[in-house]
This record gives sequence, C-alpha cells and structure tokens, in this order.
Amino acid sequence: MNRNPVIPYILIFVFGIGLMFLLSFKGLGDMDELAKEKEGGTETEQVARGPEEIYNSCIGCHGDQYQGGMGPALKGVGDRLSQDEIKETIVNGKGAMPAGMVKPEEADAMAEWLANIK
Repeated sequence: MNRNPVIPYILIFVFGIGLMFLLSFKGLGDMDELAKEKEGGTETEQVARGPEEIYNSCIGCHGDQYQGGMGPALKGVGDRLSQDEIKETIVNGKGAMPAGMVKPEEADAMAEWLANIK
C-alpha cells in the first residue's frame, strides 16, 4: 500500500529529458529549411495589402477613427493636401513621422485612400 513518493518526480524528469531531445532533433531538421529560406531558396507568396490593412500600423499615432493623437488627424486631409503631397509624406516622412512606413509601391493606393477620408 505504501507507494514510493519519488516515482512521479522521476517520471517527470525522464519525460522532460526525452522532450528536450525530441525538440532538439526537430530544431535540427528545421535549421536546414530556415537556411534555405534565408538564402531565397524557397518561394514565399507575397500578398497585396489594401490601404485599410496598411493603416493598422498607423493607428498608434493617427487614431482608430482618424482623429489624430500623437500624429495629426487624417479626416479631411484630402482637403488640405493634394494626393501627391500625401504620397510624399507617406514615403519620405515629415516632422515626427518616419520615412518608410509604407512601401513605395503601396504609397499611391494609400495616398488615394487617405485623400478620400471624410
């Protein structure tokens, strides 16, 4: 009737060591695949993002309702700036806004979308 209280700890120890070996071998197998991706050996599909998706990275400064915050309000920005000026600001930055927040190939669509926010 008396069970040895050390047995559960030994089982957990053995299971933990076995799991470490299993994950190590899994990592070694993945290492080759990651090296190929880094070299460009495997192709990854590029998915085009819409302006609304791009804006998710802008919410922190411009607000979720375009009301502004740390950055200026974007409602009615099309009334104040031309589409080319908006694109220039998006690509090159201005004031506290850093450059490169939007890829140049996405900047035209983003500028057009921002110009139409009311």
